[in-house]
Amino acid sequence: MLTRKQYELLVYIDRHLKQTGFSPSFEEMKDALNLKSKSGIHRLISALEERGYLARRHHRARALDVLRLPDNMLPREASPDASHDDEVSQGFAPNVIRGDFTQRLPGVRTASDVGAIQLPMYGRIAAGLPIEALRDTTSQIEVPLAMLGSGEHYGLEVAGDSMIEAGILDGDTVIILKGDTAENGQIVVALVDDTEVTLKRLRRRGNSIALEPCNERHETRIFPADRVKVQGRIVALMRKY
Repeated sequence: MLTRKQYELLVYIDRHLKQTGFSPSFEEMKDALNLKSKSGIHRLISALEERGYLARRHHRARALDVLRLPDNMLPREASPDASHDDEVSQGFAPNVIRGDFTQRLPGVRTASDVGAIQLPMYGRIAAGLPIEALRDTTSQIEVPLAMLGSGEHYGLEVAGDSMIEAGILDGDTVIILKGDTAENGQIVVALVDDTEVTLKRLRRRGNSIALEPCNERHETRIFPADRVKVQGRIVALMRKY
């Protein structure tokens, strides 16, 4: 059971992660929910952590992971945190989220007993190979349905430290939504000159494309737009400890 503001914050963080590959700042969250102070955001995040919807990677800035999304929303009066969440509007009507996601994910099989699906697992990103050449048809990864939207997805193991400031570490598994388009600022799998595959933040600059690392020790690379093909964009990250 979540309050309205808890639900709104969870949805906002999930959307921001899928669009950009990293969690929003506290200032962005405060503005998105029309709160007056960041203390309300801290309280909402703590409540979502306690209920198992969010995980916070401590000692890292902008490092929130959405673990799951709610199946439904209950009115404010039914929430155990209602007395502590002054920002919640009165008279809130329940929102119910329902749906069978399995028909929207071609090429995958459902593990219904755990609310997850099996995605194809591509290998470690490596220069000299197009993304399709990395695929190991025998390897798959189980991913919670709540982490995915519509479209075709695949897993990719990250090699190197070029994206550490976005919270993406060597050995992490990123979940990629397959596609050939992306917005400025999104983290994408890019194919350069039909030979080299890399995971970088994409920026368009006139007729050029900049592939930006998230590590000050690595340099941004700029190419003519016709030399770069988007292979997909990151929508989730999984890590084993």
